[in-house]
Amino acid sequence: MDELDRGTLTGLLADGREPKNDQSLRTIQKVDWRISHTINQMEDPMVKRAITLGGGGPAAGLHIGVLEALANAGITFDVWALSCIGAWVGIVYNQFDDKVVANKYRAKRTYEFFRDNVFRDDESYKRFPINTVFGPDWGTISKAMSDFVTDANTYKHLWDPQAMASAVEKTMSLWFPQRPNRGCGGRFTIPDEGDRNRWILNQVLAPNPFVRYATSMMYLSHVTGLSRINYPQSQFMNGINFDELNKPEKPFIFHNAWNLDDHKLALFSNREFDQTRRAKDIEYNVPITASSLCACSALPFIEETVEIDKVTYCEGALIDTVNFESLIQEHHKPGDELDEIWVSRIVDAKQVRKPKNLHDALANLCQLFAATVGEDDVKLFKYHVRCDGKKDSRWQGTVVEIHVPGHINFKWNHSNLHGGRKLGKAAAEQAIAAYYEHQDRPPHPGPHFINEDPANDHAKEWREVQGTYQECRQQFDA
Repeated sequence: MDELDRGTLTGLLADGREPKNDQSLRTIQKVDWRISHTINQMEDPMVKRAITLGGGGPAAGLHIGVLEALANAGITFDVWALSCIGAWVGIVYNQFDDKVVANKYRAKRTYEFFRDNVFRDDESYKRFPINTVFGPDWGTISKAMSDFVTDANTYKHLWDPQAMASAVEKTMSLWFPQRPNRGCGGRFTIPDEGDRNRWILNQVLAPNPFVRYATSMMYLSHVTGLSRINYPQSQFMNGINFDELNKPEKPFIFHNAWNLDDHKLALFSNREFDQTRRAKDIEYNVPITASSLCACSALPFIEETVEIDKVTYCEGALIDTVNFESLIQEHHKPGDELDEIWVSRIVDAKQVRKPKNLHDALANLCQLFAATVGEDDVKLFKYHVRCDGKKDSRWQGTVVEIHVPGHINFKWNHSNLHGGRKLGKAAAEQAIAAYYEHQDRPPHPGPHFINEDPANDHAKEWREVQGTYQECRQQFDA
């Protein structure tokens, strides 16, 4: 749409096309809708927009579909506030040279990056359900094991005679207790399954010197996560053009991480924050690098922590998923007001379902906190906007929420990436329609909250999104 002038757009709307069938009619109507709103946008005054892309790991395809729909509608953003997988999607999306890759093609290129470099093909995933980048750090593991074996302190307290004697005593009391019985002198009781498992843990494994050695090697060696992704010089990380983010024509982009040394939120950005707008309790860093991006998604225990300039970081979405406070603090100021915030929060608590195996349980561990923290962040922000301070001093802008149906698939396979993209696009198109419907209303004072409850406020459009979800689910099942 960017290459077309108003006359060309208007001509496309009135070119007298005759639909051949219902499907053609719907396609033409959708194109006409996009073109007409692009014309409206060309006529509107400049609007400063921000978008927040939250965490959600394997639901990354939803973000990609959302960005695709927004690009098709001609909606662009001045500020990108990112966390976790949202940071990966947002940075990959913005890494392309504007002169080489037009805005409307970036979502496709982003999809291809994740398809070819992160998500695994369906056939392989069936018996190897791990993405292509979350691998153990064999070098660090080997060094940690070597240090453990050669450390004299390792062999202290392995042999514990008192614990062994106590284990024998407790074993006898568990397996050979006697209770009074009128028919005979006594009878043995059968321990419950929980009692048996606890006995194995505490009286069989815990006192055993060999088990103690192996267990301490596993838990006490200097390894801080199951896997590692922070390899700044790897081919995978070199596939992201971080230097492109620093060009002046690029939007302001920042992502968060958590500083484990100073216990504060850290923001990494592609250019300096305004010195006069900085918060005292936040750390500011420039530029965005391969290591900072890895720190952004270093979920404790799952991913190793990341050290940058002798400071240790982990995932920031544990603290703040949508970065609302930073958006208002640093990007809304007199003469340069922030007008709109679009929220793409791809997981919520309804999407977390009963696990069938450890794969599902691990996915729930990652997604449940992201869902609840994200939901709470949005609710708290809307509460503060509505209720804090004097009405005249409150932010009077617009929040547009993009919702997706529940029960999203959390698999790192190609089918899930493709289906997520399709579903995210449908969800964003519904939110965009709600946004333009709100714009057509008579002017009224803000703040404005659009698409808060699409199931009730935009029932027809939301049913179409649910229909897309059902199509994706059938493909997943197949």
